[in-house]
Amino acid sequence: MHLGNYLGLLENSEKQLARAFDKVSRHHQDEPDIEQMCQKLSAWSVRHGGQLQPFLVRYADSRSPEPAAMEKVLFGQPRSGSLALLRDLHDLWLLTNEVKLCWDIIGNAALALRDKELEATCTACEAETKRQLDWLLGRIKQAAPQALVVAA
Repeated sequence: MHLGNYLGLLENSEKQLARAFDKVSRHHQDEPDIEQMCQKLSAWSVRHGGQLQPFLVRYADSRSPEPAAMEKVLFGQPRSGSLALLRDLHDLWLLTNEVKLCWDIIGNAALALRDKELEATCTACEAETKRQLDWLLGRIKQAAPQALVVAA
């Protein structure tokens, strides 16, 4: 069974997502909604990681140390300006989709295993991850015209 492997990947991805939301919050404090929303969405990812802990123990025998470095690839140097905000939101959206896909995959495994507790955790956390994606997409659509059309 390889469920532990995906649980580890998800745990790592949620940690990276939380750190990435924190970075964007700090780098774009001049944007009225970015700081507060990114801090809130970061807290959700931290909580999701905590909710994974019992399952990481339960399925530890199949866990592998697969490294995940999406955060480092996506968020290199701090960026500033309207285009930088758009790029940071875009990168957050990509990383959040990684998390959502992991929740989907693990949720299907939970169904196959008839693990009701894991299934409920996946359903709840996936719903919040979808809300993260919805906010990011809305904010990207709001930032794009200013960043791409108006000269800096």
